[in-house]
Amino acid sequence: MAPTVILLPLLTFIAVLVGGVTASPSLKKSASTVSHNLNYTQAPSATGSGRARIKHRTASAYGNISPKASRFSKAVKPTEATTRALKPTEGSTKPLRDTTFKPTPATKAPKRTTVKPFESSKGATKTLKPTVKWTEVSTKALKPTTVKPTLPSTKTTTTTVRFSTEDLNENIDKNVERRVWNTKKSEEPPVFECPPLGLESLKVKDSQIQASSYKRMGLGPHRGRLNIQSGVEDGDIYDGAWCAQYEDQNQWVQIDAKKLTRFTAVILQGRGSIWSLDYVETFKVQVSNDTIKWKPCMNGTEEAVFEGNKDSDTPVLAILPKPAVAQYIRINPQTWFKNGTICLRAEIMGCELPDPNNIYPWQSEEGTKDKLDFRHHNYKEMRKLMKSVNEMCPDITRIYSIGKSYMGLKLYVMEISDNPGKHELGEPEFRYVAGMHGNEVLGRELLLNLMEYICQEYKRGNERIVHLVKETRIHLLPSMNPDGYEMAYKKGSELSGWSLGRFSYEGIDMNHNFADLNTVMWDAIELETDKSKLINHYFPIPEYYTSEDALVAPETRAVISWMQTIPFVLSANLHGGELVVTYPFDMTKDWAPREHTPTPDESFFRWLATVYASTNHVMSNPDRRPCHNEDFLRYNNIINGANWHTVPGMNDFSYLHTNCFEVTVELSCDKFPHASELPIEWENNKESLLVYMEQVHRGIKGVVKDKDTEAGIADAIIKVDDIDHHIRSAFDGDFWRLLNPGNYDVTVTAEGYFPATRSCRVEYEHYPTICDFHLTKTPKQRLREILAKGGKIPKDLQLRLRQLRIRKLRASTKLINQRRASQQRRLWLSTDGAEVLWEIPTMYIVIEK
Repeated sequence: MAPTVILLPLLTFIAVLVGGVTASPSLKKSASTVSHNLNYTQAPSATGSGRARIKHRTASAYGNISPKASRFSKAVKPTEATTRALKPTEGSTKPLRDTTFKPTPATKAPKRTTVKPFESSKGATKTLKPTVKWTEVSTKALKPTTVKPTLPSTKTTTTTVRFSTEDLNENIDKNVERRVWNTKKSEEPPVFECPPLGLESLKVKDSQIQASSYKRMGLGPHRGRLNIQSGVEDGDIYDGAWCAQYEDQNQWVQIDAKKLTRFTAVILQGRGSIWSLDYVETFKVQVSNDTIKWKPCMNGTEEAVFEGNKDSDTPVLAILPKPAVAQYIRINPQTWFKNGTICLRAEIMGCELPDPNNIYPWQSEEGTKDKLDFRHHNYKEMRKLMKSVNEMCPDITRIYSIGKSYMGLKLYVMEISDNPGKHELGEPEFRYVAGMHGNEVLGRELLLNLMEYICQEYKRGNERIVHLVKETRIHLLPSMNPDGYEMAYKKGSELSGWSLGRFSYEGIDMNHNFADLNTVMWDAIELETDKSKLINHYFPIPEYYTSEDALVAPETRAVISWMQTIPFVLSANLHGGELVVTYPFDMTKDWAPREHTPTPDESFFRWLATVYASTNHVMSNPDRRPCHNEDFLRYNNIINGANWHTVPGMNDFSYLHTNCFEVTVELSCDKFPHASELPIEWENNKESLLVYMEQVHRGIKGVVKDKDTEAGIADAIIKVDDIDHHIRSAFDGDFWRLLNPGNYDVTVTAEGYFPATRSCRVEYEHYPTICDFHLTKTPKQRLREILAKGGKIPKDLQLRLRQLRIRKLRASTKLINQRRASQQRRLWLSTDGAEVLWEIPTMYIVIEK
């Protein structure tokens, strides 16, 4: 019995070596362990042996990685089974395509290293199907320099692979098909096969980034994130890159993907600083599964050296010649700017792969259950989506335009209401504005998703959404700067950089383009001696701003006209690049760089900002790290705008020129998040967007009416005691005053009417307190109305007016006579001891009855 037990494993071992018997399950498990948890399994074949399967799994799944080979895979040629399609492992739910990079030159394609074809077990050579296509590039544009084929040599050579974005020729990897993208020929942005790991979006934690060395804490590896911004001054803990301590070719920065990942590309950027110029010119890429043995990225028989940056701001894309599957990836700078040091910011493109040894089934990325169109929409696609929402919910939606951009693109608005196209008495007007900076695209996509969501949920009968639509008139402007967005969109989410598309086509920053009413207000306060004559609302726009020569963008003029036409009550301006909510004033009184500058409604603005920040999943996370150079967690993710940076923006203009309260929401660290992150961002902000809209119903509302005619009184001034900021009633007399819970004495005045005052209490519930006012006309106003209609004054009114005139005249005459009588005295003036007597004659005025 014992000899049999000993001989059976030995026979199995010999059978595997000759390839005649399929390896046992235990043997396959051992091979899987040797190959570092590979995630693909070759389909069974009658002609293929167990050792051939192990060999192919290593070459196919890992690309250019060759884990430590076992004795079972030495000197074994690939069989015909190696050219068949791969099937997923037991833990996978769908087939995965072969990840082997198979380049074949197309017509007029640039020269590059060819890949040796596989040989079948029968000895026949099988040519790989062409999968690489290169578009023809203009001779004026710089073509990507690719690797030229080299003859076999015993020497180790290095080749440079250049993928520069400066000339807008980016190599795109889509379903293992690559092409050169030229913006002059295509309006579509580059599409990558794999999304970014999340260095820029902070999905990758600081602990996952390590480096060989760094100069100081502020230049540590955790700062080597794409588009990260430094502070005004260098030398603090918030510098704008990873910078190596030593200047040699042994420096590196590496990223731990935490899971088996198929790396396809690297995006590199120089140091973000206004005081220094540092960037990497060429670099190598290495991958590993254990951080002990590293495999360089190869291009055929040569180690690839990728071209990096030519400046510190422009992101440069480097596509790996052959995708690599591993857990770790390392960037190894080779050359750098001669007058600078080794500094870089980076993003890694890679697809997360399932682990074949994981006992749990494959689970998809975090996302949302809402079935919305999660992708980036250019101008045409945005218009198409808005039209589809309007067709889906024609009873509650309306699309209208408030004007055009400099390039003629319309500024479309989606109105959502139970009676679209009409202002209903007592129904507040709300607006969201996004895309003021064209490259801050998350707000644009969130508003498109929001209009889809409201339409779908309204049709489903969601009580919350139905109540919001019936009680509120909602206006959504997804793109205030469509020209800037189109510029950023063509470059793509990872390659647009930090500022491309921020400005309008004319180069105007629209957030700095609104009239400076703060200075108008503060100058009036300083110059006016009679404080009762000061105004604190509806400040007029200065004449210089309305002149034809004023540098005002057509988009800005359109939005101002929109504000003046519709009596908005509440608004939010959606931006990107940070995680914070700012509230007015956004400008300091003395142009100080930073200074807390509150409005009279400071407490309510803080409430509005807190409502959004506290319901946002990312902002409310106490463990999150700062985005760039400011830690807003210490402010509970809200801050007075002037205490951050001073600028007379749209928030202040809205508060001082209209009744509308407005805050700015910085939605994400990443201005242009990848499309794969949009479902997560929607979930992060969905509740915040809805809760903030509901705040338009907090405070008091009512209608100011004429006591006799019951007609609404327009432009009546609503004053709240102890709050030095008034609002005005709309054209039909209704008004909305946003207030925190409490008791308030409210006074309403209007021209031609006696003022009225009443006490109003604001509750904690999400509905406003009704405070209507009925004003009585003054006699003078009655007379004006009679005369305006061409009527005659009644006799009783004539007699009363005559009596009032006589009474007033007698009072004034009596006062004059008293003054004259007091002058009937002698004034003795002593001049050099002499006395001079002045006598003033008496004058009497007699009024006959």
